[in-house]
Amino acid sequence: MTHLDPKRLSCAFAKPHPALVTFVTAGDPSVAATPAILDALVAGGADVIELGMPFTDPMADGPAIQAANIRSLDGGTKTADILRLASDFRARHPDVPLVLMGYANPMTIRGPEWFAAECVKAGVDGVICVDIPPEEDAELGPALRDAGISLIRLATPTTDVARLPAVLDGSSGFLYYVSVAGITGMQQAAQASIEDAVARLKAATDIPVAVGFGVRTPEQAAAIAKVADGVVVGSAIVEIIAEHGREAAGPVREYVASLATAIKASRG
Repeated sequence: MTHLDPKRLSCAFAKPHPALVTFVTAGDPSVAATPAILDALVAGGADVIELGMPFTDPMADGPAIQAANIRSLDGGTKTADILRLASDFRARHPDVPLVLMGYANPMTIRGPEWFAAECVKAGVDGVICVDIPPEEDAELGPALRDAGISLIRLATPTTDVARLPAVLDGSSGFLYYVSVAGITGMQQAAQASIEDAVARLKAATDIPVAVGFGVRTPEQAAAIAKVADGVVVGSAIVEIIAEHGREAAGPVREYVASLATAIKASRG
């Protein structure tokens, strides 16, 4: 039995408001505490959940998510734990899209077909692999697409007109626009540059465009939601988890609710 539903992601971006996409690291502060945090994201109004796969060298991530990776790995989190968290989440939340986000090694070490099959069994809707560029798509892309899993690609301020078609080729679910050239959580792009970039991307694809990196406040989320199909928030949530540990679910829910309310009002 599988829990794969190709409509989950498309439905999340077909709501009357832009999608709120939230990120947390699996196993932070512990594997046992992660389900309550995932449930808090949903209760707060998140439309899509990104579950980070901890990795020893998360080169795209800033200090907050790096520390979350270390906490998770120090606690002994394994790929099997992440897949179990995903499967249990799917059982509790049959309609909420779940995306695994991480780096190539844990996704490919047993072979891409194995990973894709495990994603299907766990009810995972999409995968973001930070360090496999489109030019190396064969490492993971065909296996995911054959299994019906969306491969969600990243576009950045340096993705020019010449390279964008390669990024879009084989991409589905949504396009994740990394709004700053740098690591997660450290700075916020100027709104004008985000608006220009989103307009350029939306002219090139029908895939929903979600914007992330550096989004912290409801006001920032609302401003991005005026132009984008989705808003991605990660580091700010991970910092709440770092502060509150096993008691993080309540504060996470309240923070996510503040973002969701602002996003829903942004097109009001």
